[in-house]
Amino acid sequence: MTTMRAWRLHAYAPAEQHPLRLEEVPLPEPGPGQVRLRIRACGVCHTDLHTVEGEIRPPRLPVTPGHQVVGVVEAVGPGVDQALLGRRVGVPWLYSACGQCEYCRRGQENLCPNARFTGFHVDGGYAEAMIAEAAYVVPLPEGLDDVQAAPLLCAGIIGYRSLRVAGVQPGERLGLFGFGASAHLAIQVARYWDVEVYAFTRSPKRQAHARELGAVWAGGPNDDPGVLLDRAIIFAPAGEIVHRALARVRPGGTVAINAIYMTPIPEMPYHLIYGERVLRTVANATYRDGVEFMELAAKIPVRATVQPYSWLQANQALADLKAGRVVGEAVLVMGVEGAPGRA
Repeated sequence: MTTMRAWRLHAYAPAEQHPLRLEEVPLPEPGPGQVRLRIRACGVCHTDLHTVEGEIRPPRLPVTPGHQVVGVVEAVGPGVDQALLGRRVGVPWLYSACGQCEYCRRGQENLCPNARFTGFHVDGGYAEAMIAEAAYVVPLPEGLDDVQAAPLLCAGIIGYRSLRVAGVQPGERLGLFGFGASAHLAIQVARYWDVEVYAFTRSPKRQAHARELGAVWAGGPNDDPGVLLDRAIIFAPAGEIVHRALARVRPGGTVAINAIYMTPIPEMPYHLIYGERVLRTVANATYRDGVEFMELAAKIPVRATVQPYSWLQANQALADLKAGRVVGEAVLVMGVEGAPGRA
């Protein structure tokens, strides 16, 4: 084979206008330190939605989105161990980092100014094959099938990092503001750590989902759970939620914002942050986060709620995600070319 099919973004447009084009493109060859994957599944993320709609903009177009990629190594470039051939691996949002800057030397390659991200700086997983850096592919535990593993590679990893950045401790009360792909995985880790979880979401369907996964309370973003929280994580990309989360957190507590894109945060009354409350942001994730989380996910085990789609339904999956029709996470199943099978 010398060509493959890939979904390409040429111009930003609302998801309901189906902005991706399915094209025949050359099959890429791995360079030094690289591998080529035959893709089996790829999760559909809000970051992909922000990308196709132009809320965050890649350095070049066209680009193939997708950064929750499960695939099998089918070719290796110079300098790569041949033992990787045939191995199933994952490609997360962090594609590579420089390895030389002060952030990389501190183990904070997620903050590297020269970091490259999958489906953004380089072509991602909405395709039949892709190139990845061998040093950054994540080993996948055997107990996780392709469709289950895909959402864990971004929604799961970033949710895990958010728990760590928020400083969540066993026995504490944790608020999750927004209950979509990442929150429904983070709650499973939090419950494993014996954390009491309170879910804030407008959707009655997602409130029910949170209770099913062990939330002790679920309500709307303006509702009062009747207790102060020790920590809160904001997954909804709405700036006004910052005020609501701070108002629910005790003095000395922490609010972590997990959003690559967020609407402006309104002017903040000082009393919301007073009392040694901490407001932090979560920026990407490290390679170590990915390895640690995948091992933990297999141990717990974490189970993703997924809606599988034929990989030819990439545009529809993005439109459904924007319209709130996806509970959990949409996953494109490569090689499946019929109508999407919802689960």
